[in-house]
Amino acid sequence: MWEELGRALCLMLVLEGIMPFLNPGRWRRLVATLAMVNDRQLRLMGLASMLLGIGLLYLIK
Repeated sequence: MWEELGRALCLMLVLEGIMPFLNPGRWRRLVATLAMVNDRQLRLMGLASMLLGIGLLYLIK
């Protein structure tokens, strides 16, 4: 289990690094825009992201 979790975290880091590597200017603008979003909207985006991830994991298994 720990090995799978480690692999998942490594893959997440690779995926998170694609945008700043390919287009750092746009990534900076995106981060600046996200800094202006209120907490409720960020929480809803986080919840949606988690539910999407769980749904995709369910479909893959």
